[in-house]
Order: sequence, then C-alpha cells, then structure tokens
Amino acid sequence: MRRIVVPVLSMVVASFTSFEAHASTAQEIEARIKRIESGLLPPVLVKGDSEPPLPTLAERMQATHTPGVSIAVLNDGKIEWARGFGVTAIGGSPVTPETLFQAASISKPVSALSVMQLVDRGKLDLDTDINKYLKSWQLPANEFTAQQKVTLRRLLTHTAGTTVHGFPGYAAGERLPDIRQMLDGVPPANNPAIRVDKVPGQSFRYSGGGYQVMQLVMEDMTGHDFVGYMRKHVLDPLGMKHSTFQQPLPEKLLARVATPYLADGTPVPGGPHVYPEIAAAALWTTPSDLARFAIGLQRAWAGDRKAILSSMAMRTMMTPGPEGQGLGPQVGGTAPHEYFMHGGANAGYRCFMVSYVDGDGLVIMTNSDRGGELTGPILRAVAREYGWPDFAPPERVLSKVDPATFDKYVGTYRLNPQLVITVWREGDRTYSRVPGLPINELFPTSEREYFQKVAATRFEFIPEAMANAPALILHEPNGPRPATRLSAADGQPYLDESLALAKRLRDQRPVAESEAMLRKLIAGLAAGTPPYDDMGSELAELTRQQLNFLQNDIASLGAVRSVTFKEVSPTGVDVYDVEFEKERLNAGVRLRSDGRVDAAWINR
Repeated sequence: MRRIVVPVLSMVVASFTSFEAHASTAQEIEARIKRIESGLLPPVLVKGDSEPPLPTLAERMQATHTPGVSIAVLNDGKIEWARGFGVTAIGGSPVTPETLFQAASISKPVSALSVMQLVDRGKLDLDTDINKYLKSWQLPANEFTAQQKVTLRRLLTHTAGTTVHGFPGYAAGERLPDIRQMLDGVPPANNPAIRVDKVPGQSFRYSGGGYQVMQLVMEDMTGHDFVGYMRKHVLDPLGMKHSTFQQPLPEKLLARVATPYLADGTPVPGGPHVYPEIAAAALWTTPSDLARFAIGLQRAWAGDRKAILSSMAMRTMMTPGPEGQGLGPQVGGTAPHEYFMHGGANAGYRCFMVSYVDGDGLVIMTNSDRGGELTGPILRAVAREYGWPDFAPPERVLSKVDPATFDKYVGTYRLNPQLVITVWREGDRTYSRVPGLPINELFPTSEREYFQKVAATRFEFIPEAMANAPALILHEPNGPRPATRLSAADGQPYLDESLALAKRLRDQRPVAESEAMLRKLIAGLAAGTPPYDDMGSELAELTRQQLNFLQNDIASLGAVRSVTFKEVSPTGVDVYDVEFEKERLNAGVRLRSDGRVDAAWINR
C-alpha cells in the first residue's frame, strides 16, 4: 500500500569493464556491449513497423531515474564480461563491477543451496516435518498443519502455506529483531507473525516468511548462525569474495555501496535499509559474484565431481512445482536448455538473475525502485545478441483483416478459477484485458490469431469450440494456456467492467465512490483499524501484514486537509493529490465492480 516517488535528477553515465578468460576477443566483446547498450528491445518486433527504436540504455536509465546499473554476462560457462553503467550516487563515483548492491530476494536461491548441500549429505530430508528439526522454536500447529505438514521442500517452493510475502526492512539505526521475534511478529519486528494459514502442499503462494523458518532450521541443525554458515559453505567455496549476508553492512564496505534511490531519483532516507531477514533478503553482492553462483550450479548440473552440489541434488533443485517454482530458483526452458532465475526488490534496489544450465546467463543489478523497468529490454537484447533459445522478442507479421470478423470472439474467457480475460472491439481496433491490468490492443496476424505489442503472448481463437472446450489458447513463452469461453450472462459483468474502464480512461473520470473510500482507508490506517470488510482478500492480507509500518507512517502525516482528483491510471486506479497537515502526497485507489478496494497506495 505504500510506494515512494520524488523529482527527476540528472546523471552521468560512465562504465568500467572486467573480463575473465574466454574465447572471444576484447574487441568482439566490446562490440557486443555496444550493440546491447544501443539495441534495447521491446517485447515484440513487428515486421515493417515504423515505430522509433527504444531509447539507449543511458537514455532509459535517465527516464526511469536509475542512477546505476551493473551487468554480468555468462557465455559458455564463463563470465564473458561485467560492466558498470552510471553512478553509485547522484554526483558520485561511477559504478564498477565491484560495486555492491542488495540482491534482495535473489538471496533465496543462494540460501536454498545451503539446504540442498545438507540434503546431499543426508543430514536433512526435504519431506520431513520441519518441527522435527526445529529446536529453539516450533512452528505452531493448527487445523492446516493437522492435514499436511510443513516441510523443507514446501518452504523452498513456496507451497507450505506460510504467511508474510516480504519484508520492508529497517531504517539505519532502528532496533532489529532476532529471528524468533521475527517469526512470532513481536517488537521490534515490523512484520506479523509467520504462521500457516493454508493447507501445506495445496497451492503456491510466495512467502519470504517461509524462508525465515528455513533459516532457523539451518541454524538449529548446524549449530551455527546463518551468516557465518553461508560464508563458509557457499560464498567462499564459490569464489563470491565480494558478497556477504551481514546486516547491517560492515562500515568498511559502505564506500563500495550503490546508494539506493526512490522511484524518481531521491535517495532512500538514511541510506540502505537493513534486512535482518537473512535467508530471504539480506545478501549484498555484485553481478559477477551472482554469476559465480550460477556457474557453481551449472557445474553441479554437468556432474562435475568438484562441484558444490551433486548432479542429483541439482536436478532436484531444478524440479518445477506450481508456477514454475523450483527449490529456491524459478525454473523454465526445455532440454537441453533448462534455465533457473530469480528477481529481487528491496527498498531502492531491483535486480534479476537468469542462467541456463548449459552455460549462458545474465545478472542485472540496479539502485532504483524503477530499475526493474530496465530488466526486460536488457534481457531481450542480450538474448538476441547471444542467440539464446528464450527471451528474445518474437517477430510478428501484421495482416489486413476486416475488423468485423472479430465480433464472433468478443466476450470473456476463463484461464483458471481465479483468472479471466476479456476481449472486445471498438471501431476498427480490438482490445484485451485481465482485471487489474492495463488494457492492451490486439493486432491480427490472421482472422483467428492476434498478438500484443507489449508482451510475447499470441491469441489463437477457436470459434468452433464445443461447450467447456478451449475457445482461446494463449501461446506464451512458457507454453500454451487454454481458456474456455464463459456464457454471455456469466461473462458480461467482466466485459462491462473492461468497457467501463476504457471509457473512464478516455474521459479521465474517477469512480464516484473512490474519493470517499480513499478517505476511509486513510482514516482507518492512521487509527490502526483499517476497513478490512471494504477490501479484497489479497489487499486485506497485505494490509494486516504491514499494519504497524503503515499506521506509523500515515499517522505521522497528520489530518487530511483536501483530496483532489488527478487522473485515472492505465490499470484503473483513481489517482488523487492528498494534502495532509504536514505533507502533500499522491494516493491511489481502485474499486472492484462490487465496490471493494483491490489496490491502494500512497506515494511519499
């Protein structure tokens, strides 16, 4: 519910490069880097399209208020190049390959490796009830754990039913909780208690809290603190000499840190947040060191007897569960080019890692809340430059199709019990929308097939489909997803919602009740009594998890003096200018068709 935005600052782009031994010459590598810098790519290429090319990397960094970017590229199992772009801080020194960034949730697959090592040695079992391993604390039993047990496999794949999606961290100087205070959600912890509120093993739900339970299992079973254990058994053996899980970061390393920035270029107040949630979010590192982590896993996959993990354990780690989640990393690809990947988002840092098991890979680290907007264009440019089997943008060919032929497809399609997609026509243009996401235009390649320019998804309609059979297939990079067509009566409310949003975007008019609901939300949060009954289930859960943090933050702003409408965002959020007693901020609220709030935020 809380986001951060501030004014644009200029920046200088500079770069340094480090190389390890490879077959490519320095000149060839430099040419590749220049092509990537100047050749960022959109999600889809359209043959004959006259649209201007994407901005260069330097231009894109400035547009997203990202002062610094650091990149490492793996080619054939080696770091072919590592380079820094931009600066560690506005007016500061250039980013180099040794500049430190917070890896955020990329800490999770690195932490998971330590578990798999003990599984490899027979010291831990992935399917044993974790309370049999925990000595200093027990995960409370309840009606959910009575049906299925929480296990390491489920914790690592986010299927254990544990709560707490992520952690906000702590400002420099704030008192930090120990791991048991964190798990029980007691002061000074700023997160709610980590508990099981779904039957373990039934479904995927991302849970940083689950990784903190895993961390305590490791500490109780090894008798060592997790920071020191990771140094001895993972970081040092992999040659990750610029990495540490220490929180706060030792004073001697602060000079090498990329200063974290908010969404429009203002530094995070007080500098980097501190994350005592070690396994879930604490790793400080460089792209080159994360590339060394990836190389370690590549060698394990190949069966190298000196690798940090056995080939069998690595294949277990790469076994996909729900949502393509492996035991630590997310996984994808097809043999022999399977890949593992993970992203990360801490306050003022966004990063991404992907590696094929057979040798290639990419790590991107940035020091901005908007740095994630660079990941896709860079990834696509690297994938095309190196000829990867995935991630490069597909090329589509536009066809001339009578717009009226689309009318037989207009309606609502169900992808799964929780997800629908609506499609419709306005004049000679056709559109699609998933609730909660922007409206996207569809472009024909034939009378039955359409594509979006904002994503690699291709729509294949099947007009002759029988009842309950797929009437739409979404062809996505990870494979096809069939969807059945809802009846006109069942699908019309979704279609009406999409059409209403399209009109609101044209007219730039808010939902009539949104201002009153925003005021109600602000008052409830400031008082510590949010109107949960007026929220969607996901928003209510996130609010409960962050209530202490949100209440203190919003209460400190004082009373609301005025609320002025600004715009309707592409996702249907009504954006307002809110003048508090002590500060003027942007805020947004989005109402569902039933009047409940499914998205809300305040920018500071």
